[in-house]
Amino acid sequence: MGSKAEAILKPWCPFCGMDIGRPTEGIQRKMREFPMGICECGAVYVSDTTGHNIGAAMVECLVSACNDQWDLAWELVPEDDYLTGTIEDYDEVTHQVVPKRNLDGRAVRGILYFVRLHKEMAELVKRFEQQLVSRPAEQAEEGAMPAVAPVAAEPAMESSRDPKRPKKRADKQAVGDLARRGDVDGLVALYADDRKVLRYLQRLLYEPEAGMRYRIAWVLGQVCGRVATREPGPVADLLHRLFEACSDSAASSWGMVESIGAIIAARPDIYGAFTRHLFNFMGDPGTREAVLWGLGEIAATRPDLIRKIPFYSLFPVLNHANPVFRGLTLRLLGRIKAKEAGFQIMGLQHDTTPITIYEQGQPVQTTVAELCAQATRFIHEEEPDGK
Repeated sequence: MGSKAEAILKPWCPFCGMDIGRPTEGIQRKMREFPMGICECGAVYVSDTTGHNIGAAMVECLVSACNDQWDLAWELVPEDDYLTGTIEDYDEVTHQVVPKRNLDGRAVRGILYFVRLHKEMAELVKRFEQQLVSRPAEQAEEGAMPAVAPVAAEPAMESSRDPKRPKKRADKQAVGDLARRGDVDGLVALYADDRKVLRYLQRLLYEPEAGMRYRIAWVLGQVCGRVATREPGPVADLLHRLFEACSDSAASSWGMVESIGAIIAARPDIYGAFTRHLFNFMGDPGTREAVLWGLGEIAATRPDLIRKIPFYSLFPVLNHANPVFRGLTLRLLGRIKAKEAGFQIMGLQHDTTPITIYEQGQPVQTTVAELCAQATRFIHEEEPDGK
């Protein structure tokens, strides 16, 4: 039996960790064109089946990510404007990663090359693309901007560290102290020296006190959001470990679901596709509160991601016997301005049951009625354009 390292795998995105589709040929053929695909997180990837044309593949991928704007592509600076990644041992015939580099007697040497533009560059390319397809009259209208989905503020790129600096080693005690103090800066700095920080933070989630679990989960989300500005891959690996832990019936999922929501909320532009997988845990009574809290965190930064899942199935939770469930559902629906649930929300305006929810890792004492009033204000507040 082959080892786990030799197992044939589905190809994945090195930035968000999601499975990717098979690269396809472009509609319009061009010189040196490679099969190309686009991940849900926005990363563009191309396939070099021989592994010998990686230079040409890199150029093709970067230019494709820039919507074929060659001048722009040559102006971009690696890391400052875009991130790159590769998946080796890719077999284009079966769309699989074959670590043994041999499949049924056939050599496997393919490489998938990935480029993911930073938010500012991606928005610039998107605006240019929209201008190309807009009507001449719309193009002529000064100051007209196309409607786009709301986006969260992307954390600033973490500054590179001096390679000659004296490096620190992370240990469970040091990471625990920083996390309990909410010292995100200290944890990010320590991660730059020792990559074990994320694993130590994950272990801290096995905390019997709910308030501390929410605090650690929020801190973990903030750390991952900043780490992902330079290294999104390790955060994607952490998300996969958290999902696996939640799915293991023999293991405790304390803090895991909350952390998933906090990480997605911190970088929805990269990990937003995981939202629908988080929603799947709503069916488990043991994780329902954590899912509602996590979805509420995501709704605060990217309400459009919540509207892509069947959020209407949450309406009956407004009548749940658990007042915390009712309150967290109000918080979530208010943040996505769910006018569809206006009638059900109004029914809770006199529910003065006291509850505790957590914002930025800190407990907040409130009532269901107060959250109802807040949700109502969000739903009925005017849009930015005055409509």
